[in-house]
Amino acid sequence: MPIQKTLNKGKVPVKIFTNDVDSASMTQLTNISQLPFIHHHIAAMPDVHVGKGATVGSVIPSKDAIIPAAVGVDIGCGMNAVRISLKAHDLPDTLRRSRRAIEDQVPVGFDMHKREAINASTWNSMERPLKAITDKHPGLTKMVRNFHHTWGRQLGTLGGGNHFIELCIDENDDVWIMLHSGSRGIGNAIGRYFINLAKKDMGKQLGHLPDKELAYFTDGAQHFDDYVEAVGWAQDYAMVNRREMMRLTIKALQAELPPFIATKEAINCHHNYVQKEMHYGENVFITRKGAIRAGVDDLGIIPGSMGAKSYIVRGKGSKASFCSCAHGAGRKMSRTKAKRQFNRFDLAALTEGVECRKDKGVVDEIPSAYKDIDTVMKNQHDLVEVVHTLKQVLCVKG
Repeated sequence: MPIQKTLNKGKVPVKIFTNDVDSASMTQLTNISQLPFIHHHIAAMPDVHVGKGATVGSVIPSKDAIIPAAVGVDIGCGMNAVRISLKAHDLPDTLRRSRRAIEDQVPVGFDMHKREAINASTWNSMERPLKAITDKHPGLTKMVRNFHHTWGRQLGTLGGGNHFIELCIDENDDVWIMLHSGSRGIGNAIGRYFINLAKKDMGKQLGHLPDKELAYFTDGAQHFDDYVEAVGWAQDYAMVNRREMMRLTIKALQAELPPFIATKEAINCHHNYVQKEMHYGENVFITRKGAIRAGVDDLGIIPGSMGAKSYIVRGKGSKASFCSCAHGAGRKMSRTKAKRQFNRFDLAALTEGVECRKDKGVVDEIPSAYKDIDTVMKNQHDLVEVVHTLKQVLCVKG
């Protein structure tokens, strides 16, 4: 569907691709639209919901400035999906052993590998630019326990929250591996460090912002280039993290399932990131906070919640969305509210047929805490076309 709401309370309009948007998100979007460097308009995706400072599901074009809190602290968080050469009938009747095998290979939650899982050349190629960043900002090394080995040992690890590894079946009964994660502890540290630094650098100007979380760096300012360098490194880290997890997941499943090969990688894409792009005649920074790039023929992954469908999509290059689309179903209730309203029996009922954790530790990820993925997809048929529809049969969470 086309744009369904337009806000005109700031310096630029906010174009919203859904009617399902809460008042707190409307306030956040209005706040961002009041900033002096926003280019043309702001786009809000069908999964839009309130975030910290900036709205999740927003696409923010900025001229010569970046808002670190809009990029967020899970820098480079995104998706990876691979189709494998098995059919649904090739899978065993129970996938419990497969889930355990993945959990044995890929640390989840706060766990990490006992030693670096990546090869030495990859580690070295990442360590050198990171050292250049921490030489200028040594305070970063104090924000992660055992910094100098933790970032390396967390490569190829899942984390917690809404991050997951899944085995899915598509409409052709083909089997897919799909996973969702980001830049782990080091990305979180970089995000928090530069959000605080932006607030400090703005000094008295911070009080003139509609929300202090919208503190920003402008091109030419003291720490602008340092942030661009650090956020770029964290986005690369997230990409490598997903590739390593995919390698380890395939290794785990090859020990449990009939022989198979990975036939095609759909995409390894970010949905919390910033990069330079050309839009409306200007080369600007595009911050996608909970949104993926959906340029013409770009492949993307839009996951639903546990127990719901997910989609492999192809972008249509919508100008109004800055070539973007939703990154998932989008939360409709907080984790605290979900834990208060639902229990593990509710979770078990809504994830029937899926091999996954069904304990109180993941109740906040219950499907009822998320928007309906089918409605989200309907609201963005102008932005993407569906290539494959996936239904998970196994889900690993931290």
